[in-house]
Amino acid sequence: MSDSVLTPISRTDWAKVAALSDAEIDTSESPLLDDAFFVQATVRMPNRPLAEVTLRIDPLLLRWFQNQSAEYERPINAALRIYVEAHSSYEPPGKGT
Repeated sequence: MSDSVLTPISRTDWAKVAALSDAEIDTSESPLLDDAFFVQATVRMPNRPLAEVTLRIDPLLLRWFQNQSAEYERPINAALRIYVEAHSSYEPPGKGT
């Protein structure tokens, strides 16, 4: 499967988007991130060593994470942990009662 099959051509006019002022950007569908949101927000990056495994991952996803940081494995791990916690009764060690 070629990379071009996985990469759709963007029809976004990025120059036009970059030229928009803050007032021109429609944020009506975005949730309000008020002080209450940030009081509850936490940075969720694992601090313990990661297990070394071989994992097949979508090349586009891998490149996106690699473009975010040289330490791209930790955000991938954090994203997987958030997904597991949201979809199960998973409780990380040390967080129990």
